[in-house]
Amino acid sequence: MMMPRPLKMAGAALLVTAAAGFGGYIWLGSAKSAASRGEASRTPVPIQAAIPVTAAGVAQGDAPIVVEGLGTVSPLNTATIRTQVQGTLESVDFVEGQEVKRGQVLARIDQRVYEAQVDQADAALARDQASLKNAKANLARTRPLADRGFATQQALDTQNSQVAQGEGTIQLDQAALEAAQTQLSFTTITAPLDGVTGIRRIDPGNIVQPSDPNGLVVLTQLQPIAVIFTLPSTEIPDVQKAIAAGDVAVDAYDASNRRRLDHGSLMLIDNQVDSSTGTVRLKASFPNAARTLWPGAFVNIHLTIAVRKNALTVPLTAVQQGPNGAFVYVIGPDHKVTVHQVVAGQSRAGKVLIEQGLSPNETVVTAGQYRLSAGTTVELVPDSQSRRVQNATTASAGMLP
Repeated sequence: MMMPRPLKMAGAALLVTAAAGFGGYIWLGSAKSAASRGEASRTPVPIQAAIPVTAAGVAQGDAPIVVEGLGTVSPLNTATIRTQVQGTLESVDFVEGQEVKRGQVLARIDQRVYEAQVDQADAALARDQASLKNAKANLARTRPLADRGFATQQALDTQNSQVAQGEGTIQLDQAALEAAQTQLSFTTITAPLDGVTGIRRIDPGNIVQPSDPNGLVVLTQLQPIAVIFTLPSTEIPDVQKAIAAGDVAVDAYDASNRRRLDHGSLMLIDNQVDSSTGTVRLKASFPNAARTLWPGAFVNIHLTIAVRKNALTVPLTAVQQGPNGAFVYVIGPDHKVTVHQVVAGQSRAGKVLIEQGLSPNETVVTAGQYRLSAGTTVELVPDSQSRRVQNATTASAGMLP
């Protein structure tokens, strides 16, 4: 059945109108998109803010090469003062903890028994000297008589033997007298060396004898004093080279390894390595003028084995660790950082020795590295201000408690 002509014309007009509306919608969307793109192209791109950091220059100068070891303070000389004779301790003539000199009287023992022995030996010597004198006189009378035939040869020989016997007895008496005098001298106990007395171990009035295990007191030399310390056996060749080149400087630090106690010199290297630990013992001497070193205390020893000339050093905080090893951020003239891989040597007193990777007078970042990458622009600020900025940034990111 065919559609009437007026109805066909109405349908065609409706189709044309719809097409025109759709085309207008597409054109309007395209125009809005173009306008949006034009507005976006006119919006300025934000510039990244400079990162606040602290920095320090690469220093050049002489740097000591130091090896460290743990040691124990040990006196060069110590003596347990004991009596060499038995008797009553009459007096103690020292003050505990007092510095004494060699030969100073420390204690006295009752001398009466030993004085009597000296008197007895002296008397025996006088008696035998008189006998010898008489024997020599008899010999002097007998010899002329024997020469003229008025005395027998036997009588002369007897007189000669009596003189010889008397001379031997005199020697024996003199030795006995010297022994008695020596025993008497032992009743006065003196200091065998300069040192400091310890705690008194016996009081006056007690009987003392040589077999007493504790003695009277322990005398310790404090000035100079020694430190025995250990180093890995691999360090010994370098230490030997330093000894051959001259005196090796040694510094003693406290247990915290912060405060220097004294400066001394190396005395010797032990003649064998401890196979169980792979270490060798060394001994150093210190003047200990201020008595900062005390026997039995543990100290840290810094042994200077060489001085590196024109060495490059940077603060220890400048060196970072990455997948490829140690590196630092170097600040260029445009305030942009570049990454330099470095070979770091020993670190000491907050400085680290740089073997390779840096040049003199370059500037390296010492704080604030965690926000940096190659090409980042930085702003140099004082160290205290940099820490405040870092703490504030970290706290805002939820990284601090």
